[in-house]
Amino acid sequence: MPAPGLRLDRLTLAEFRNYRSLAWRPRGHVVTLSGPNGSGKTNLLEAISLLVPGRGLRGARIGELARRGAGAPGTWAVAARLATPEGPCDVGTGTPPDGATERRAFRLDGAVPRSQAEVAARVAVVWLTPQMDRLFQEGAAGRRRFLDRLVYALEPAHARDVAAHDTAMASRNRLLGAGGADPAWLAALEDVMARHAVAVTAARMALAARLSAALACGAAAPFPAARIALRCPIAAALAAGPALATEAALRAELRANRARDAAAGNAASGAHRADMALTDAVSGEEAGRASTGQQKALLIGVVLGHAALLAEARGFAPLLLLDEPTVHLDPARRAALFAALLRLPAQSFLTSADREVLLALRGQAQAWRVNDASIAADSEADGADA
Repeated sequence: MPAPGLRLDRLTLAEFRNYRSLAWRPRGHVVTLSGPNGSGKTNLLEAISLLVPGRGLRGARIGELARRGAGAPGTWAVAARLATPEGPCDVGTGTPPDGATERRAFRLDGAVPRSQAEVAARVAVVWLTPQMDRLFQEGAAGRRRFLDRLVYALEPAHARDVAAHDTAMASRNRLLGAGGADPAWLAALEDVMARHAVAVTAARMALAARLSAALACGAAAPFPAARIALRCPIAAALAAGPALATEAALRAELRANRARDAAAGNAASGAHRADMALTDAVSGEEAGRASTGQQKALLIGVVLGHAALLAEARGFAPLLLLDEPTVHLDPARRAALFAALLRLPAQSFLTSADREVLLALRGQAQAWRVNDASIAADSEADGADA
């Protein structure tokens, strides 16, 4: 099996979710976590997902991450030692020194990073959760966040453009809602929105094209190759003409729609209106019309293909967090998933409440049992060559 260029060697938790404290040293290329529901398996994956900027695999608010109950201090911390292509790397995150619970602080090799993008340049994490099984039955926001995470892993600066766009939009919304705003100030905010909306959309389009091409070449075989597209007026404009013209058109549209946006309380145009379309490249069937099992297979294919693409582009694959990935998969596709994870140059973490399912990886993965916020090696299911 390939040696991953990025590997989690140690994870330390303090007052995080249901863990009072934990020091865990996973060492496998593929790591499995089994145990009853509510034992803390997903909490471990969530802790790993917080090693990169963002709200983690649950999308939780910062104040929700601290352990609750008698004696809980209300603060929390997650720290990790990682092996990277550039050498060992220590990443920590949690409640900042001033104790504020609405935001979190980062440490990179013991120092405050200049920006969160500096952390993202060293570490990448991608995940698949049971909640994402509903990705194509719910609104566009979830699909957009999923696509942005894929972009962010490849282009860490993408998060800055998304944040700048959303911050300018929020300021514009407030000014329009209050009434009587200075037109020059609104124009300045609309200029920021337009510039960053075009940058965000271009990055999304580039990722969709690169990943679709990789999947078409079998990057996730035997999982179905998906074709990814961006449904967005800005994307259509960029496909038809230059970026500067698209920016100018968007600025004009925002200016013309101020009254309508003031009444609605939000901008009708911008990067926040995009949607991701996922289609089976062979059958042409859209994911939204496919069965639950087919949707899961398409999403797994996207995640596996993205890991391969990232390994080629950045020199290391992301940490893969797969929470209950075998749900909705038939035995053949479960076997295909396990085989693909063993081939990929990525360290993978899988959970399941059904230990028997994970025993298919006996001798090939490092196995752990989780129970009531404690973790122990599962020697019966483990493998010496993991």
